[in-house]
Amino acid sequence: MDKSLNGKTAIVCGSTDGIGKSTAILMANRGCQIILVARDQDKLDITLSELNEDNNHSYVRANFDKPDELKENISIALKSLNKPVDILVNNSGGPHGGPLIEANEDEFRIAFERLLICNHILAKAVVPGMKEMKCGRIINIISTSIRQVIAGLGVSNTIRGSVAQWGKSLALELGEFGITVNNVLPGYTSTSRLKELAKNKSKSTGISEEDLYKLWGNNTSLKRLGVPEEIAEGIAFLASDASSYINGHNLSIDGGRFGGA
Repeated sequence: MDKSLNGKTAIVCGSTDGIGKSTAILMANRGCQIILVARDQDKLDITLSELNEDNNHSYVRANFDKPDELKENISIALKSLNKPVDILVNNSGGPHGGPLIEANEDEFRIAFERLLICNHILAKAVVPGMKEMKCGRIINIISTSIRQVIAGLGVSNTIRGSVAQWGKSLALELGEFGITVNNVLPGYTSTSRLKELAKNKSKSTGISEEDLYKLWGNNTSLKRLGVPEEIAEGIAFLASDASSYINGHNLSIDGGRFGGA
């Protein structure tokens, strides 16, 4: 099974923290040229310095709460690249938690633009080149919430579901061109995002953050949280030629999550 990414070029979004960063590092180590996409300049510089020096890695600074800015900046980057992109990894932080009925309508609009509209902008930017090559990989990092909603994350549950359907619909349209579109569904993973969720949930429930981590870990068959590197392995596999007959799939990487907390 060939999991090498030699000669490939990938856009990896949300690539300065957590799952996105682990994915960028792993794919670079497997021979892929990486274009990092994130909004924090200092973190972009740090992450770029941590990638191997075998390829001409670069970055695009963009804020996913500003879709027009993303569209402009990615267009400039692709013109400068002057070759097609083989792999697109869509990944962005979700909205903050809280009871769904208390959510402001603007929270849905902001989350929809960040998590779906920006994915669509990026897909439209790279798909023409993929069609020319008759090959490509689009991988959307979503959440296990599309299969079992997570209490206290109502807005995220709602919008993540729409992203999943967008991805599966795109898979139907692009498969004939050799382009696969798959969704990765991470479970509870030790990231700064999970730390933020634990902090907020601890305040609202009175349960300590440490006990929340134990609860979430115990809601998996493996009885532990995941780590970003484990999710990255699944993403890198879907990006490789070894996954050529997987399309329109929701891949759970969640340690066998069964609890709804």
